[in-house]
Amino acid sequence: MGQHPAKTAVEMFWELRDSAARKQEVSGKADAGLRGAVTAGRHMLKLEEIVIEEFINAGIPESAIRRKSGLEIPGYYRSAKKWDVVVFHRGVLVAAIEFKSQVGPSFGNNVNNRTEEAIGSAADVWRAYEEGTFGRIRPWLGYFFLLQAAPGSTSPVRIPDTVFPVEEIFKGSSYADRYRILCQRLVRERLYDAACFLTTSSGPPVTMDEPEPELSFGNFAAAIAGRVAYIDALTDEDLPSSS
Repeated sequence: MGQHPAKTAVEMFWELRDSAARKQEVSGKADAGLRGAVTAGRHMLKLEEIVIEEFINAGIPESAIRRKSGLEIPGYYRSAKKWDVVVFHRGVLVAAIEFKSQVGPSFGNNVNNRTEEAIGSAADVWRAYEEGTFGRIRPWLGYFFLLQAAPGSTSPVRIPDTVFPVEEIFKGSSYADRYRILCQRLVRERLYDAACFLTTSSGPPVTMDEPEPELSFGNFAAAIAGRVAYIDALTDEDLPSSS
């Protein structure tokens, strides 16, 4: 049995981060903390590629997949938002996917921002869809999140005092738990059609885990295949008249 397809991509994630960090050290222009490893390069590049491969394997032509340009999706509350991967085929927005990662040491700094961003981006698309922006064919949204597994992300986090009690599910939760809950609920509430949540450590050796079967890469790939099958089954009458 071969290596999990996402494992190689995760290993490349760490290689790209380390390479970017080394380059900034040599140049003497390193950003504060580990941020430089992110701002200097496309550290999620290989993860994007394995997802793109799933679309191609399902029958989407490579020319229909956008990674560097044509990534702006119109919204309702704002004019447009740039996604990481966009698939446009047969005149239809086949898919728009967001790729996010978080590496320590300060795991708590971005949790709320990541949550608000994920919810807001989806809500904007769905409101635009209701206005007829994308025609009759409902868009498909995907969310892909990679989190470093470390004591700071896997240990329980204190919940601040709140006006009303928080849900039981959050009590005694870690940041990893909270991201897992976020991804589950994004899909269950139909804000996103599929989500993938992976955890990793830099090693050596590099590890990769899928904490929740519902959010596994296999499930994400299956959802992509289902979406492509649906698009392929559309008749000319279903498609936009301009296609």
